[in-house]
Amino acid sequence: MATLNFGGVEETVITREEFTLEHARQVLSEETIAVIGYGVQGPGQALNLRDNGFNVIVGQRTPSKSYEKALADGWKPGETLFSIEEALEKGTIICYLLSDAGQIQLWDTVKKHLTAGKALYFSHGFGITYNDQTGIVPPADVDVFLVAPKGSGTSLRRLFVAGEGLNSSFAVHQDATGKAQDRCLALGIGVGSGYLFQTNFKKEVYSDLTGERGVLMGGIAGMMEAQYSILREKGHSPSEAFNETVEEFTQSLIRLVGENGMDWMFANCSTTAQRGALDWRHRFREATAPVFRDLYESVATGNEARITIEANQAADYREKLEEELNEIHQSEMWQAGQTVRSLRPKND
Repeated sequence: MATLNFGGVEETVITREEFTLEHARQVLSEETIAVIGYGVQGPGQALNLRDNGFNVIVGQRTPSKSYEKALADGWKPGETLFSIEEALEKGTIICYLLSDAGQIQLWDTVKKHLTAGKALYFSHGFGITYNDQTGIVPPADVDVFLVAPKGSGTSLRRLFVAGEGLNSSFAVHQDATGKAQDRCLALGIGVGSGYLFQTNFKKEVYSDLTGERGVLMGGIAGMMEAQYSILREKGHSPSEAFNETVEEFTQSLIRLVGENGMDWMFANCSTTAQRGALDWRHRFREATAPVFRDLYESVATGNEARITIEANQAADYREKLEEELNEIHQSEMWQAGQTVRSLRPKND
């Protein structure tokens, strides 16, 4: 384990140098890793584990688009690709990577295959933390842990192929065998994590739901919409409004932040941009802090879980979701974005 210093706060993390891939393979040498679900996280994690030399099988319903994707990714029916029940029977570690709603629906099937000594693996703390709403309560004689990559399954795979990795959190909720942490860390290394930092199921889901509703997705989308609208109201063209709101952010500035941090990005912008950013960040922080407090409280009380579960259980959920996504797609801002992206220079 390595100790990192974050501005005076020390934190213990697990790196690939300390918990090597070779050691991870040894820890899981007798295990069959069954990935249940081939939607968002499933493909990236399963493919990375397979490419890293682990014994992986996939359980997926057929017919389905996800099953066809699994076939296209090289999983072989009857060898490494099975029905969900067959994979649950064969697996010694069950990677439960369905959506939160899907996990609720399939739980009774999964639970009957969780025999003593097996492990139940999550990449999200939702099902366990809100078990009063999900009904997901694992048997006492199985290990329960999570590895949560800090990004999409698509990003996890792309970075792995590029020889890089996403950082991940890890947590052990239940150690029935005495081997839960080693199994957990081995999987974390196996899926291609950059480094692993420790948390628990509750903190993982609280931070994750806050992040995706806030800065990572909901917050940035709302701020972009607001700025674009104001620029358009003041007579700026769609191209100008989009480039100043989205394109410069995604294609230039955020990449500088990712490389060296916000302070470095500020230091490498014009003095006019620096002054404005340094002054206005305080107002934006003060304006949005109450929203984030409300958001965190909604997550902590289980209200966000309730909203999510109820929405996903509605018979017309898919239709309403498509309507909401189409509203965004058809908005002037993102229609402008489609045009702007098409005009980006391409390598011959």
